[in-house]
Amino acid sequence: MRLVLASNNAKKLSELRSLFVPLPIQLVAQGTLGVAEAEEPHGTFIENALAKARHAAAASGAAAIADDSGLCVDALGGAPGVASAHYAKVALTAGDREAQRHVQDDANNGLLLERLSAHEDRRARFVSTLVALRSADDPEPLVACGRWEGEVLRSARGQGGFGYDPLLFIPSLDCTVAELSPELKNRHSHRAQAALQMLALMRQAWHLG
Repeated sequence: MRLVLASNNAKKLSELRSLFVPLPIQLVAQGTLGVAEAEEPHGTFIENALAKARHAAAASGAAAIADDSGLCVDALGGAPGVASAHYAKVALTAGDREAQRHVQDDANNGLLLERLSAHEDRRARFVSTLVALRSADDPEPLVACGRWEGEVLRSARGQGGFGYDPLLFIPSLDCTVAELSPELKNRHSHRAQAALQMLALMRQAWHLG
């Protein structure tokens, strides 16, 4: 079964491909099919994930899955939340997509540290909401959500991952997300938790596996 991922984030695609290995699914990024990224105008992860999945399914004529995820910080009222990917305002120019993401990530992390500088409460969590559709008008979307609790450090640690990974310290693992190997990250992460739920839902509702 071909499943279109409503994202062009290469690292997110790689993570999800490894997580969906147990099912007979070919996960392809929407960009390889000429599908443009959808608008994300909503205030919640689930609404944005559903909008992105519907857009990808309609444009590709195939089943689609979307992940809307981000970092929610208690002291900031849940921010950056759904704005996590573009928390800081950065003027990006045409060019290499991954290089631009790196610039954006650095700016996002800098702004987060600035806004948390006066706060002692550093509790935060990564949240991932996955929505899968068999078609754009599927009346029964599959929805899964994972949460990964941690705390925001005052400076970055680690070279792995992407986004806020160098700043989120996971007490139970005694390291930041960026210090984890890809294998360990895919075992514990918010996206891994959501993917495990989604695998069970696909087996049950879509009769896969």
